Amino acid sequence: MKEIPQISEAEFEVMKVIWQYEPISTPEVVEKLSNKSDWKPNTIHTMLARLVKKKALHSRKDGRVFIYTSLVEKHEYVEQKSKSFLKQFFGGTLNSMVLNFIENDQLSNEDITELKKILSKRDKKGEK
Repeated sequence: MKEIPQISEAEFEVMKVIWQYEPISTPEVVEKLSNKSDWKPNTIHTMLARLVKKKALHSRKDGRVFIYTSLVEKHEYVEQKSKSFLKQFFGGTLNSMVLNFIENDQLSNEDITELKKILSKRDKKGEK
């Protein structure tokens, strides 16, 4: 797996907009983020510049605006962050995390039913 840059929580919010709408221009990013946050345009411009510098985004000039596309795929980023989370808090094992949720009554009956369905489907795939 390729190395994925460290992205802050705020930068992740910017990346979610990029992933959803790419290719996307600076004014479009500002508009979409302004609708869901109280960030000023300069803050958004700064985060875009940081993401380009970190090589998470590619930018190209098109007339008077920049157009952004991602250099990191969302699934790759989520996979890396998930593995990092599991390693940091649960020794790298998913079953330790699930057991923690079960032991602390943090899974509802609906959650448990859904997990059973997922595992059942996975078992059936393995039988084919």
